[in-house]
Amino acid sequence: MSKNPAQLDFFLEPLFPVRSPVTTIDLDRFRARLKREMARAIRECPHSREVIAARMAHYLGLPNLSKMTLDAYTAESKATHDVSLVRFKAFVRATGAVWLWDFVVSEDGLTLLEGDEARLAEIARLQQEQRELQQRLKTLRATPINIKRRGL
Repeated sequence: MSKNPAQLDFFLEPLFPVRSPVTTIDLDRFRARLKREMARAIRECPHSREVIAARMAHYLGLPNLSKMTLDAYTAESKATHDVSLVRFKAFVRATGAVWLWDFVVSEDGLTLLEGDEARLAEIARLQQEQRELQQRLKTLRATPINIKRRGL
């Protein structure tokens, strides 16, 4: 059964949500949410914590990275163990959880675009510009043009 295109879906989430930046930065809340999201990335990853830590160490050019360090990055009780941006990038690569980048930038009113999604956004921007130019042309054409003959 096909759905009527005019019918709204209350459960449909937009693929590219429009966001506004938060007015205040609550670092404790952000820290706790980031740790929870990183823990979720580990749960959803097909690799064990040991393998994730080893992969992170490889990306960082370190001889090793302990599972305990990884656990400290995801433990909400360890407020003094924040992951650095460089280590976060290695974590994202090691887990394959690129959606974490979207989580990180979401409170700043940003939405992450991946791969061809950026080209899709550029197409939409150009189409909008094209519509604006069409509207300007329509406005200009709406007024009659009186041409005065010179030199006759």
